[in-house]
Amino acid sequence: MLEAKDLTKKYGNFTALDTLNLSIRAGDIFCLLGANGAGKSTTINLFLNFIEPSSGKAFVNGLDVEKNPRKTKQWLSYIPENLQLYQNMTGLENLRFFCGLQGGNQNKEELEALLIQSGLQKDFVLKRVSSYSKGMRQKVGVALARAKGAKILLLDEPTSGLDPKASNEFSELLLEMKEQKVATLMTTHDLFRAKDTGTHIGIMKGGVLVDKMESSQVSFQDLEQKYLRHMHT
Repeated sequence: MLEAKDLTKKYGNFTALDTLNLSIRAGDIFCLLGANGAGKSTTINLFLNFIEPSSGKAFVNGLDVEKNPRKTKQWLSYIPENLQLYQNMTGLENLRFFCGLQGGNQNKEELEALLIQSGLQKDFVLKRVSSYSKGMRQKVGVALARAKGAKILLLDEPTSGLDPKASNEFSELLLEMKEQKVATLMTTHDLFRAKDTGTHIGIMKGGVLVDKMESSQVSFQDLEQKYLRHMHT
């Protein structure tokens, strides 16, 4: 569903992403680990067509993202580290508004059910987003992905700043969507969450994917050692 072929992004003499080759299938949760500036967010921005590649290609469902920006966005839902919602609107009002922009479902009862299915407490559905924690705002993002029927999730540090309970709840939502054959690409600094939630793990450094593995084939201790070794070489 997501594929990168020799995907590269340069800014002058600086290479933000260097010949990335990656394939993510339906039901995969691919976690990209790495320090700030490793190329993780650049990868997501290229799949979203927010920036253009210097060379190579990004594909969504077999379509070149650069040549088919509108078509490929129909399958994608993006949740950034800090999801921007309208603070003076309720969670339900935000969901209806963004669904309306996409020409999607605006039925109040169905959207309220989606918010609750996405882990938002019923008591908060009709409260202003200004009263929400970060974890609650991320759940509105998941509900929006569900309302859109997105088959691909792009997540940029979605659990950063969440407490352990909220982070665990978010992981459970991703595993739910995995069962629905949603493909997920998630950048994270959280090794434990990557091992616990991901089906595949990649380690990036200096714009290069320096290691790639199936999470079931590595223990947390081995993953930690691999990560630290790459960061110190």
